[in-house]
Amino acid sequence: MTEVVSWRSESPGVWVVTMDRPPANALGVPILDGLHAAIDAAEQAGDVKVMIVSSALDGFFAAGADIKHLSSIDAESFLAYGNQMRAVNDRLAAAPWISIAAIDGLALGGGLELALACTLRVSGPRGAFGLPEAKLGLIPGAGGTQRLPRLVGRGRALDIMLTARQVPADEALAIGLIERLTAGDVLKEALTLAADLVTSSLLAQLAVIRAVDAAYELPLDEGLQAEAREEQGLFEHGEAAEGIRAFIAKRPPEFR
Repeated sequence: MTEVVSWRSESPGVWVVTMDRPPANALGVPILDGLHAAIDAAEQAGDVKVMIVSSALDGFFAAGADIKHLSSIDAESFLAYGNQMRAVNDRLAAAPWISIAAIDGLALGGGLELALACTLRVSGPRGAFGLPEAKLGLIPGAGGTQRLPRLVGRGRALDIMLTARQVPADEALAIGLIERLTAGDVLKEALTLAADLVTSSLLAQLAVIRAVDAAYELPLDEGLQAEAREEQGLFEHGEAAEGIRAFIAKRPPEFR
């Protein structure tokens, strides 16, 4: 645990990571260090299948970079700060588990980039999403220009970034920026989703993610080859044998 980021095992295979840096979860060094520590702890635990990234602050997921910090640093320090933000997001995106951003409020700038690095995003009606860096004379530099277009398309991503506007939750759902919108408790909805996810083979789920990502990165014929390799690998070295036996025996599978 750190002063502004905590984590806990909510149920077998499900971890909840909570950011708590009033007033708005600005992504300064304390939160970034805390998120790195949470990922370190999850890697060491070795039993995490789903990680939920959430906020303890009412009305905020994370409001973005620490502007006060940016105003007081030089170019070398700015580079180091940006690299730390990118490292958190890259580690989260590449982690050997599924991640869910639970958003009930503002997710702006680096806060949205953190959510974009997660596998899935769940929002409440108060969710608002934006990349306002152009108004600061910057660009989204922690993955926003790369991950947002992959979710919503080039034109919509440019509209969001060039206008620096905030996207309300219902529009975010319609354009694919979030996967689920709930009128109830956001963390509860994320936990419900996690409970569904942990019943499947994590090895298969990660293979699905890799194959879908290949659809965006490779020509169709190469993507189909990647899909075939993933499928064959799961049959030979994954948990397919257990899944098939369980299906025939009409029992729940016992995946690792």
